[in-house]
Amino acid sequence: MSDLAHGQGVDATCSRAGCRAVAGWRIDWRNPRIHAADRRKTWVACDEHVGYLREFLAARDFPVWVAPLSPAETETTR
Repeated sequence: MSDLAHGQGVDATCSRAGCRAVAGWRIDWRNPRIHAADRRKTWVACDEHVGYLREFLAARDFPVWVAPLSPAETETTR
């Protein structure tokens, strides 16, 4: 997956293991035990898995932010 912080797009395929659906959601998160407050990781998710991935991260007490994935952030690589 590309780094959004540097203005590059992301692979628009859902980050859920085994899912090949087109992603429509951006999930930003960080592990406060190992990441500085300004560091965030990004996953992308399809409609079916956005809730699952959000809950997976929230259950581990990771700060999580979910937003629609904008067309400017995507580049389809297949």
